[in-house]
Amino acid sequence: MSYERLGTGATAVGVRVNDGVVLAAERRVSYGGFVMSRAGRKVFLIEGSYGMAFAGLFADIQTLKRVMDVQIHSYEIENSRKLSVRSAARLLSVILYQYKLMPFLSEIIFGGVDDEGPHLYVMDSLGSIIEDDYAAIGTGGPIAIGILESGYRKDMSVEEAKELAINAVKAAILRDATSGDGVDVVVITPQKSWSESITVR
Repeated sequence: MSYERLGTGATAVGVRVNDGVVLAAERRVSYGGFVMSRAGRKVFLIEGSYGMAFAGLFADIQTLKRVMDVQIHSYEIENSRKLSVRSAARLLSVILYQYKLMPFLSEIIFGGVDDEGPHLYVMDSLGSIIEDDYAAIGTGGPIAIGILESGYRKDMSVEEAKELAINAVKAAILRDATSGDGVDVVVITPQKSWSESITVR
């Protein structure tokens, strides 16, 4: 069952450039025609080196975020080293596949920066995993991907990538009734990582 049939909508995007990764998502949580919240966070920074952006059922979003927090933190304590972004993404893919008979109703963009550089992966609810330079998911994804495709350059700065990601989500908000109420952004670079929120008028 898709989250469109459940009436839950969302828009999330991810952009990878030479200097880092940007993830962004809007904040509206809706079921059918009812807006339950205007402050639903769908993009998260994990352990400073990884980020996740979601579209789908909000309970599943929160659960998967908690699971990855625990799994990555546990690995780093037990092994005294960072988990590579590729390995973390594969770990999430395995977790999703384990629940294939009763899947999490979500799509995920997973990104981060490690010794090999920036990485960006897009996944479906069964754990299919594809690495790409940019991605858009959710009910507003078809709108957002057009903005990303027209504006993306590999040599963009992180600030330019952030503006592109924000503009893609804003475009989706204008056309997708289940997306809205501002944009949350996570930026990950080799030097630092941070989150910020943007009001959309």
